[in-house]
Amino acid sequence: MNRLKKIISLWGRLLLVLFILFLTFSFAMFQGGFVSWFIFYMSLPFILYSVLLTFYPLQDVEASREIHTAQVRKGGSFSATATIYRKTPFPLLYTVLREQTTSPSLNKRMAGQQQKMIVPGFRKRYSWTYAVDQMPRGEHVLEGIHLEVADFFGWVKKNRLLPVQQIVLVYPTTVEITYRPMESRYDQGSMAAPFTLVKDTTMASGIRDYQPGDRVSWIHWKSYARTQTLRTKEFEDRQSQELFLLDDRKASKNFELQVELVASILQSVVRANSSLAYLSVGQNPNYFPLIQTEEHLQRVMYHLAKVQSDLDKPADQAIGRELQQMNTSSLLYVTCQLTMDMVQAIRKNAKNLSNCMCLVVADKGEPLLKEDEEVHQFARSKGFVVKRVSPENFATVFTEVNRQ
Repeated sequence: MNRLKKIISLWGRLLLVLFILFLTFSFAMFQGGFVSWFIFYMSLPFILYSVLLTFYPLQDVEASREIHTAQVRKGGSFSATATIYRKTPFPLLYTVLREQTTSPSLNKRMAGQQQKMIVPGFRKRYSWTYAVDQMPRGEHVLEGIHLEVADFFGWVKKNRLLPVQQIVLVYPTTVEITYRPMESRYDQGSMAAPFTLVKDTTMASGIRDYQPGDRVSWIHWKSYARTQTLRTKEFEDRQSQELFLLDDRKASKNFELQVELVASILQSVVRANSSLAYLSVGQNPNYFPLIQTEEHLQRVMYHLAKVQSDLDKPADQAIGRELQQMNTSSLLYVTCQLTMDMVQAIRKNAKNLSNCMCLVVADKGEPLLKEDEEVHQFARSKGFVVKRVSPENFATVFTEVNRQ
């Protein structure tokens, strides 16, 4: 249908040009005199050029694109060079090049920057370099270069999309966070739970008789010096600090800040030589059971570059089964709005949980509503650590544990 409209429009413009030719010729024939024939001969080159341009094949034109910025972060700059090639040296006048993309956010950002008008003349090759500042996060598909040519007066216009499809991934920005493991809990007292246990060799709780297989570093040498009997130091068992990171993709004006915080946390944990599991809850949950190396981190960053706020039901309804399968003692929940239903869902389904920190993302200076304050107090009464964080204190989410 679009192609048919283009053909009809082109032939309509050609008929207009032929009508102008007929009009000027008729005026010269019937009026006579120097002025009328001067008008005819002056308009004749423009009319002939318009006719020739009508039949000039734009299929002869090809394009390529070179991207200069290999990796782009949100808010960064993107630059590329588009090059146009053609085989026939037909003189082209007003030529407009425009980058065409299917991304609404990128189209909005590129307004006024993504097109350029040139006069290539007889040149067979010409290039156009452009830059886009403040790139929005996401997966942006560059469909190709839209080419439009016109004659002197705009009587004939032709356009064609030169397909050069490339994908530009804009990753979320990150901040440097000093990672500190969440509070360790020992096997004494009411907080004991059946988690994976490791020996804390910095804290001896007693001594016992030596058993084959005990490490030499565990031997209590002072006792051996007194009794000439090998004794071994006993240590407290500490619950493992495997972290489970959870976030929801509810629509919110602070969703981009939430993505930046999650990306920063993941980066800080991996670069601190620790590991964690990550679950992103949306229309289709994305689960990463082990994030420990830079390769694992890059896979998650690819997900965070494309992720959108697509959760169309309450987070507590979408998370129940995943929480029941979770086998960790430490949960870090990142959200833009904490709800009582979500607090109850975590308490009900996360059976082995002993530490839970909820990070509620807010914009700088955004006031805390009364109903949100009630939810935060309810979560704290259930033993959760609730912190309301904004971009200026992302870097201290692990160090300022007591900040409410």
